[in-house]
Amino acid sequence: MRRLAVPLAPAGIRASALIISLALGGCAVGPDYAREPAPVAPTFKELKGWKLANPSDASQRGEWWSPYRDPKLSLLLQQVEVSNQTVLGMAAAYEQARAIIREAQAALFPTATGSYSVVRTRTGPNFGTGSGGGGSALYTTTYTGALSGAWDLDVWGKVRRQIESNTAAAQVNAADLDNAKLSAQAQLGIAYFNLRAADSLADLLRKTVAEYKRTLTITENQYKAGVVSRADVITAETQVLNVEAQLINVGVQRAQFEHSIAVLAGRPPAELSIAPHLLGSQIPKIPIIVPSTLLERRPDIAAAERMMQQQNALIGVAIAAYFPDISLSGLLEFAGKEPLPFSAAHGLWSLGATATETVFDGGLRGAQVDAARAVYWQAVATYRQTVLTAMQQVEDQMAAIRILTQQLVVQRKAVKAAREAVDVYLNQYRAGTVAFTTVVTAEAILLVDEEAELTIRQSLYVASVTLIEALGGGWDTTLLPTAPELEKGFSLLPQL
Repeated sequence: MRRLAVPLAPAGIRASALIISLALGGCAVGPDYAREPAPVAPTFKELKGWKLANPSDASQRGEWWSPYRDPKLSLLLQQVEVSNQTVLGMAAAYEQARAIIREAQAALFPTATGSYSVVRTRTGPNFGTGSGGGGSALYTTTYTGALSGAWDLDVWGKVRRQIESNTAAAQVNAADLDNAKLSAQAQLGIAYFNLRAADSLADLLRKTVAEYKRTLTITENQYKAGVVSRADVITAETQVLNVEAQLINVGVQRAQFEHSIAVLAGRPPAELSIAPHLLGSQIPKIPIIVPSTLLERRPDIAAAERMMQQQNALIGVAIAAYFPDISLSGLLEFAGKEPLPFSAAHGLWSLGATATETVFDGGLRGAQVDAARAVYWQAVATYRQTVLTAMQQVEDQMAAIRILTQQLVVQRKAVKAAREAVDVYLNQYRAGTVAFTTVVTAEAILLVDEEAELTIRQSLYVASVTLIEALGGGWDTTLLPTAPELEKGFSLLPQL
């Protein structure tokens, strides 16, 4: 058994080494990425009266709902990350983006293919002849093995720019995943506080029914004493029935909020029941960050910024098309009458380099570069608009909380005054100095004021959740996977 040596010519070795060194040390054409400036104000317009976040506030992340001190809410929000189907869909999209990075990385390496064949050949007299002569047939077996390879060298950085673009795209998906999680949690939080507001409204209406029944008793006593007509009793009964009907209708809202919470938590509505509990009297204190910090705290802004780098790298991919494609190819083949490889009788090898350049394309490459630049500037505009929208959302909710807080103070005074008016008019009605319509009007005003006070508190809780969402929840850009981590196959999530 002999080993077949395949020597390389010194000139071929030098040429191959030169080409490979160009591929490894070549520059990546196209613009290097630099973040475009964002339209960020030095401070918020609505900042007056708010507490600025200190460093420890800014470092806290994750459980943004902890200031509400509601164990049930905490449990439900934690389920969003593992059970919400929209979030899981975004997680799958992120895993796909990671796989696309590996697809692009594969182009940096050579490809090799191998083949092996066994051919049995018969030579000699024809089949089916009746002649007795002609000699016997001869059988031969030929074994052939071949190994071929090709390597498209990334001399101009086209593949590296594509990897850069795909890596930024994966970061976009990671930020979109976190944004979907934050959005779903905020929706759940809003639905939860709306449900608590429905519980509080039901409690208010039950108390109102009890009060109206006491008023009905007073009218019945007055009627029995012959002081008032039957009309007062009927009016008092109507009041009770109207509020009881309203109380029943609250059940529709509550049921729908509970169903919404179940779906956001990734569970069928039939599997979730939330015991009634009253809405809190005031929202927790929310520290406010400076506007520039939003660029690092909002996942949607981070996604828009990463999109800029993704499109910037694609400009380099388009520019690389101006330069020739350089590739290496090689072939190693053996053939013989015994199984390969060491007993082969014949050997063949080849090694070549090819450079291919398009000499005329009718302006195609120039149009592709212009299109890539235009897409990049679209990404820049989207990034800046995302920042502006984020600023508006924070300002809107800060203004809402400030104004609603002032309104709540006044509304509570109105409730107190309306309550005093009802007590006074009831006493006067007992004394026979005012008509029952005066009592009915006062009680209706009290109920409207109490419902308005509850609506303001409900709006405050909704605004507080929306403000926390607008501030990025507990997220910041350190939670994004870095480019080296993604290029090494780092996974942000458990394996799906």
